[in-house]
Amino acid sequence: MGFGNAVLLGARRFAAGVDLGARGVTLAVLSQRIVGAGPVRLEWLASAPLAREALAGAEIVDREAIVAALRSVFGELPRASAAASLRCAMALPASATLVATVPLARLAPAGAVDESGIHAALEPLVLAEAERVAGVERGELAVDWSVQPATPRSHEAQVTIAATARQHLEVRIECAAMAGITLCALDGEAHAALRAMRHAAVYELPPHEPWVAIWVGPEGLHGWLLADDSVIRHMRFPALEHADLVEALRDLVDGEQAGCVQVSGELAMLHGANFTLADIGDALGAPVLPFECATLADVEWPLAATLLHDPGCAVAFGLALRGVTE
Repeated sequence: MGFGNAVLLGARRFAAGVDLGARGVTLAVLSQRIVGAGPVRLEWLASAPLAREALAGAEIVDREAIVAALRSVFGELPRASAAASLRCAMALPASATLVATVPLARLAPAGAVDESGIHAALEPLVLAEAERVAGVERGELAVDWSVQPATPRSHEAQVTIAATARQHLEVRIECAAMAGITLCALDGEAHAALRAMRHAAVYELPPHEPWVAIWVGPEGLHGWLLADDSVIRHMRFPALEHADLVEALRDLVDGEQAGCVQVSGELAMLHGANFTLADIGDALGAPVLPFECATLADVEWPLAATLLHDPGCAVAFGLALRGVTE
C-alpha cells in the first residue's frame, strides 16, 4: 500500500449542522471515514443563546445577534474540526419550509432514467414540481432535493424536495457569510430531526419492527410511522382533520402496533399543552424514548453533558448527518 493510500484510509469527511431558532443556535459536527465508511462520529456539540427579539417566526430581525451567536459556537470548535473542510447546513423553520416526496418515476419520463437511477435532467423537473406544490413561481423559491433508493416497502426510488421562499434562505446565507461560514444546503427542521431519529433507530430499536418518530417544534408536532426504513404515514398537529393530539396519534398508526416511539424537539412545549411523553406512550401503546446524542457519541470524546441528553439537538445532528453521508 502506498503512503498516499494509507493517509487516505485514515482521512475523514466532516460536516456541520446549525439549528437556528428561538431557543438559540445549536451546532453539531459529525465525521466519517472517507474510505471504508464505518460509523459516524460525533465530534462536537455547542450552543449559544439568542435574545427573544432576534427572530420573529421565520424572519431574522437582528442579524448582528445571529452572526455573534454563530461566531460563538464555531469559535469553540476543536482543532481537528476547525481545520477540516466543513460541509455546513442550516435548518429552516417548518412553517417556512415545504417538504414533498414524490416517486422518481413520476418526475422522470419512462425510459429516460440513466444507469444510476437518476434522470440526467432531473433538476428542472424537480423545480417544476416544487413550483406546483408551493404555488409560487420557481424564481421566488430556493429548492433542494435528494433521491432515496427503493426499499422493500416503497418498491421504487423517491425524490424528496425541500423548498422555501428565497428571501429566507438568502438572509441566512448572508448571516453565515458574515460569521465566516459557507452554507451548502438547506433543510426543514422536521425533516432533519427525522433523519437524526432514523439514524439513532438503527442502534436503539429492533430491526424490521414498525416504530413511530415524533418531532415537537414551535408550530406543532410532526409524526411518522416507519417500517423497514420507509415512511408509511406522516401526520401534523394541530390540523383541521384532528380534534386532539390523541386522535392524531392514533390515526398515525391506524391500528398498526408500533414497537417503540422516539421523540425529539422542544419537549417542554408538550407540557405547555398538558401532554407528556407518558401520554404519547399511552395513546400509541408503546414505550417512548427521547432522542439523545449521548447514545451516538464516543464515551472518550468530551462533550457537553446537557447537550448530549437534549432531544432538541436532533435537528442539528440530522443536518450534519446529511453532510457526511451524501
